[in-house]
Amino acid sequence: MRLLREFLITLLIAVIIFIGLQISIKSFEVFNVSMQPTYYEGDLIIVNKLVYHFDNPKRGEVIVLYAPGSEARPTLDLFFTQHTTQFIKRVIGLPGDKVEIMNQQVFVNGTALVEPYIKEPPKYFYPEQTIPAGMYFVLGDNRNNSNDSHTGWLVPGGDIIGKVWFRYWTAEYPDIRLVMIPVFGVIVSVLLILVILDAVKGNKTD
Repeated sequence: MRLLREFLITLLIAVIIFIGLQISIKSFEVFNVSMQPTYYEGDLIIVNKLVYHFDNPKRGEVIVLYAPGSEARPTLDLFFTQHTTQFIKRVIGLPGDKVEIMNQQVFVNGTALVEPYIKEPPKYFYPEQTIPAGMYFVLGDNRNNSNDSHTGWLVPGGDIIGKVWFRYWTAEYPDIRLVMIPVFGVIVSVLLILVILDAVKGNKTD
């Protein structure tokens, strides 16, 4: 009976942790080149899903969003799942802003942005547009190789998944998943063994 109780407690803790992770953060793999040189294809990042429930996106923040036209809204987010229907972009224009791209510069409300993070200046022209309420204008840092708002679409606030929090693995190194999946298995196995040993020890002392 004690062994079963200990096992159920461990299982309950694991379920609570899993639910907490689903609500608060997600893992995302960068699968294209649109955010170079800030993020490279194959980089693994953590996205804060809670932040925009308490605040609005700010200019310059890097976000993950549902791709335009995508109807995929997964309810479960397995930690190492690829998300090919979700984009990573940088917020440039906020609701009410006037955005224009000309002469290889991005202008917001008539002021040219200083953007040391981009790969190269944009070689295209985008006529001045006022961003409607509840919408956001986003661009990739790889300005000339990115499917973003300059191609004609904006991002509804409800399609923003979260803010990029940090990169926990870079594509310069071997894929962390080849190591972490068996490591997680070992950790879980050790925890279960400890639970069993503790239960056996308790039975001997009863």
